[in-house]
This record gives sequence, C-alpha cells and structure tokens, in this order.
Amino acid sequence: MARIPTVDQDSCISCGLCVSTCPGVFRFNEDGKSEVYDPNGASEQEIQQAIDGCPVQCISWKG
Repeated sequence: MARIPTVDQDSCISCGLCVSTCPGVFRFNEDGKSEVYDPNGASEQEIQQAIDGCPVQCISWKG
C-alpha cells in the first residue's frame, strides 16, 4: 500500500511552505489551510522535503 501525505488541519498555520515545495500535491482549501489534493503530484522524496520543512510538523504519512 502506498503512503499518502496528510495534513492536520487543526495544527496548520497556513505558512505555504508545503504549497511552494510541492504545488502538485498541496494547495490551500477554502479555510486557508493546506490540504492534499493529489498525493501522486510529486515524488515521495519531494513530499518528504515538505514534511521535513513544515514549521509545525502538521504533515505526515498515512498508510
């Protein structure tokens, strides 16, 4: 089973780092929080960079 990134909406501070790092995976939702809209929009390595760079560590792998 493939790993899928997920964003904890309660912890997200809308800094935009994940969106700028992986625009093919993350975007802002109507609440201004980051969300995963295409888990296949970047390589696992690129997604891991977004996870590692998140200042509040609200992105993680599921699966």
